[in-house]
Amino acid sequence: MVLGATGVAGQQFVAALSGHPWFSLARLCASERSAGRSYGQALRDERGSLRWYAGGEPPPESLDLPVIAAKEATTDGIDLVFSAVESDAAKELEPKFAASVPVFSTASAFRYEPDVPILLPGVNRDHAKLIRTQQQRRGFAGFIAPGPNCTTVGLAMTLAPIRAAFGLRRVVMTSLQAVSGAGRSPGVAALDVIDNIIPYIPGEEEKVERETRKILGDCLGESDAARAISPLSVAVSCTCTRVAVLDGHTEAVFCETERPAPLDEVKAALLSFGSELRALNLPSCPAQLIAVTDDPFRPQPRLDRDHGQGMTTVVGRLRPEQALGPHGVKYVLLSHNTKMGAAQGALLTAEQLLVDGYFR
Repeated sequence: MVLGATGVAGQQFVAALSGHPWFSLARLCASERSAGRSYGQALRDERGSLRWYAGGEPPPESLDLPVIAAKEATTDGIDLVFSAVESDAAKELEPKFAASVPVFSTASAFRYEPDVPILLPGVNRDHAKLIRTQQQRRGFAGFIAPGPNCTTVGLAMTLAPIRAAFGLRRVVMTSLQAVSGAGRSPGVAALDVIDNIIPYIPGEEEKVERETRKILGDCLGESDAARAISPLSVAVSCTCTRVAVLDGHTEAVFCETERPAPLDEVKAALLSFGSELRALNLPSCPAQLIAVTDDPFRPQPRLDRDHGQGMTTVVGRLRPEQALGPHGVKYVLLSHNTKMGAAQGALLTAEQLLVDGYFR
């Protein structure tokens, strides 16, 4: 079941689930405004224009499915839920469905709860143990598993192997974020962003800083009752901006490491990262979680955002960083915000948790 199926993020779930070998689309939910119509009808505006934003055409098998009001939906006959609703709606709806089935969410509503992990495939598999704590505390048969903010994804993904190999002391990041990250309601007005850079995204910097430390933290406690995440005790400072790019978040990252970080070793650590995840043979897992380019003019959104079908973070401009401390590294990354950073990333998380036995 997909919640918020007519919105931009919901459409991405519908597209990602089309032809999936493990999961099939059984139910679509949206606002009361769209309820009572077929999905194909609900996607059209009052002039008959198809409002589909997930690339290509809507999956044909989805068009005749009825759209149900999310507030009236149940999990009868449903094994899992993908939630693409706004945070206010998520606070109400996601616990209702998590009482019986797993819920994978793109919303921030529960990311910062102490018994809810922010799962990033390949990075913090052990944090999934917190799901059992959540189930015990909340009485859920299912669970809520939100993904990270789309800007956090590339940052945490690339910091994980650097931290493992060289340690981390502090991180400074400046983002150049695509307009699709703002959605279409309210979105970013074209006349505001064309020939312009918007230097502030409300709440974004705080989210990225907080989520990065939680994702890279340690899951402590042997028993379900005592389990908790201890955030990474590293200073993370972000400046988040919006630029006139359709898809793909670019980030300039500067990090001080605890130990010397020779560039050839940093490159090797990035390229080898994710072997444990790839070994699971998950349908949505790319051949590389991180790719590294030696071209000084890459990565670029138009050229690199679809690497690995949009699931690979591309790193370039690897250079030594010494302004922050005696040793470190700086680089530019590109991560697809509406693929790995949204629906397809959530789908990959669901695949991993299914293999790891969390669906029972």
